[in-house]
Amino acid sequence: MELNLKEIFTAFMVLFAVIDIIGNIPIIIDLRKKAGHIQSEKASIIAGVILILFLFVGKNILSLIGIGVNSFAVAGAFILFFIALEMILGITLYKEDENSAMTASVFPLAFPLIAGPGSLTTLLSLRAEFRVENIIVAVILNVIIIYVVLKTSARIERLIGQNGINIIRKIFGVILLAIAVKLFAHNIKALFV
Repeated sequence: MELNLKEIFTAFMVLFAVIDIIGNIPIIIDLRKKAGHIQSEKASIIAGVILILFLFVGKNILSLIGIGVNSFAVAGAFILFFIALEMILGITLYKEDENSAMTASVFPLAFPLIAGPGSLTTLLSLRAEFRVENIIVAVILNVIIIYVVLKTSARIERLIGQNGINIIRKIFGVILLAIAVKLFAHNIKALFV
């Protein structure tokens, strides 16, 4: 096992940007209001497990069911697109279950918001460039930051207030929409080449 600080830092920064937990604060606050409570530990651990598992078996699972990485990324672009529409337009496309406090921690928070198609396809790209143990360390560091943000989301909400949240929500909704369009455009081209 050979840990390389440069690889860890680069993989950490790439995953941090793709997961965008800071940009997802408005969604987290919104989910907490809908569900009443978010289990920060559970959401963080599940997201971390999904990311690490996908690092090892992701490409095999996708090829086993006949789905290419590009098709997976296009599907992920649609999910991000609809989440962005919710943020920008203030509408609800995701329907809550009876026990939404329990399920909100897993879906849509752990998957697809944190461990979503964007971060999963990024992991496959990182695996081609970096050693697996360095990527795992980068994932664990991101999971720690995710946990801290989830745990302190109520304080963050009090600090910036409802108007601040609404502004951040709209801004990051547009950014998320742009990411969805870029992810879609990049991968739809690769499907027809």
